[in-house]
Amino acid sequence: MSSQARSDDRVAVESENAAAIHIENLGKTFDTSEGVEEVFSDINIDIEPGSFVCLLGKSGSGKSTMLNIVSDVLEPTEGQVRFENQDGSTDVTLGHVFQSPRLLPWNTCVNNIEYVHENNPDYTEQHAQTHLDLVGLSEHYDKYPTQLSGGQQQRVGIARALSTDPGVLLMDEPFSNLDEITAETLRDELLDIWQQLNKTVFFVTHDMTEAIQLSDRLLMLGQGEIYADLENPLERPREVDSDEFLKFRGEAIRAFHSIED
Repeated sequence: MSSQARSDDRVAVESENAAAIHIENLGKTFDTSEGVEEVFSDINIDIEPGSFVCLLGKSGSGKSTMLNIVSDVLEPTEGQVRFENQDGSTDVTLGHVFQSPRLLPWNTCVNNIEYVHENNPDYTEQHAQTHLDLVGLSEHYDKYPTQLSGGQQQRVGIARALSTDPGVLLMDEPFSNLDEITAETLRDELLDIWQQLNKTVFFVTHDMTEAIQLSDRLLMLGQGEIYADLENPLERPREVDSDEFLKFRGEAIRAFHSIED
């Protein structure tokens, strides 16, 4: 029986799972043919549970390197990253959304989500359908990645990340490969999901407008340090062409370029 035929048995998506991130004295170097290259050093960041934080920086500033350390893909040269649930426990599940969706082309949308739960007998097809519903793909359960647009593929990637009920959602420029109209739609949908599920989001971007539209807080990485840490004063929902938005965007851009002064 197809996934579509069993959609009436879906389960509700509920979550109050959000964790804090503590980045302490973090440093990273790489050995190169020309010697040791320092990416950053002595980085200290505390991110509160349920907050939406954007990390900005120019190409080569170390944004993706930091995210890879936070996600435990890379080992830091010094310092550590700690996670803490609201009950004080430290066993935190991480969700990952990449620049490209990284879907298995031979699997349907439902199967791409079920794949990450292959060792969890309690995660059913109906759970996968519910997570696809969450990202607006209720009509696409049985479609393959090649039958989806780029935006729809990225929605599957977001659904897959959320299906593990992560305490922290890590997002590495997830909308940068999409056209602006699709990216704008996905930003709005992401904010709706974030407000519904109360996840901690650590989001890497090079797009200032995107960062201001999405985040509570903007961290700017350059020359090996966090040189600006701005609280976003704008209330939600945010209109990118409003006077308040444009004023804060100007302030943020000046801060972004301040390291060049």
